[in-house]
Amino acid sequence: LQDFKLEFGHHQGRISSVWHGGTATIAQSPGDEVWGIVWKMNTCNLSSLDKQEGVEDGIYVPIEVNVHTEAGKVLTCRSYQMRDYVPGPPSPQYKKVICMGAKQNGLPADYQEKLEAIETNNYAGPVPIMEEIEASIKAEKINSA
Repeated sequence: LQDFKLEFGHHQGRISSVWHGGTATIAQSPGDEVWGIVWKMNTCNLSSLDKQEGVEDGIYVPIEVNVHTEAGKVLTCRSYQMRDYVPGPPSPQYKKVICMGAKQNGLPADYQEKLEAIETNNYAGPVPIMEEIEASIKAEKINSA
């Protein structure tokens, strides 16, 4: 995604009770870029995705962006921008999930290094959703062994 950058923040200054830190958004920024994965899905699932992203609660707003693929195609995609956010660093657990996803999906090494360099808020308390993710990964490794 060209001319955007990845940022982290708190909707209206409220820290995420799920991730205990800032959550991701994209902001227009000429000359910057955000790497990610494009998922193809049926439009009948958009309301479910919007709900997951907090659209009905006014946290994120869906936007259309033009994504340039490595193959040179330009795809019109749906993304989400946080509304009324106050910048704030992510928790180490949230950052870990983002970095794991970048690695799993083979994003460019230099972009992965940029993600790894993101400063966190050093939150060290429990993050139940992270525990669920780690348990799922562990189970997947056991089943594929």
